[in-house]
Amino acid sequence: MTSHEHVVLVDPEGNPIGTASKAVVHGPDTPLHLAFSSYVFDDQGRVLLTRRASHKITWPGVWTNSCCGHPLPGEPMPEAVARRLAHELGLRVGAVDLLLPRFSYRAVMDSGIVEHELCPVYRVVAESGAVPNPDEVEDVRWMPWKEFTEGVLSGGLAISPWCREQVPQLVELGADPLGWPVADPAGLPVAAR
Repeated sequence: MTSHEHVVLVDPEGNPIGTASKAVVHGPDTPLHLAFSSYVFDDQGRVLLTRRASHKITWPGVWTNSCCGHPLPGEPMPEAVARRLAHELGLRVGAVDLLLPRFSYRAVMDSGIVEHELCPVYRVVAESGAVPNPDEVEDVRWMPWKEFTEGVLSGGLAISPWCREQVPQLVELGADPLGWPVADPAGLPVAAR
């Protein structure tokens, strides 16, 4: 097996404690592991939403934030974000800005599969249109940030559980997503530095 098939396992404080095969890590007893979430915006402040491919193991066919993924063991988080955005959406990006360094969540699907991630959140501003990779993304939609957050906060917009937990924290950063303060990378858990 190669390193790209593994995720970084972490303890509750965010220290790396090993790796596990990505192919088998998600199940009813999913260990806490390192991931990321990213929100892609255009220059008008619209957010790019994606609908997860229907054959995904976790939350198939569910609308969510722009892109999520797992860094390779030893891969810097901004590079992991850029790599996954290129793979899933055909996006070439510049700055990858850290927003929420210590976001973490655990969610259980009706099937019993658990997602359990230490998942720093990033902002990216895209200069080109998205070209979804059907292996990863079923559909895309650009939405004004205010409309999106109102839909999530009111419960009127069906969205992934991690996105539902991230949005209130992002709203606290201010009304303009392009003007949000960038977090200090020193605040990241050790495994993500």
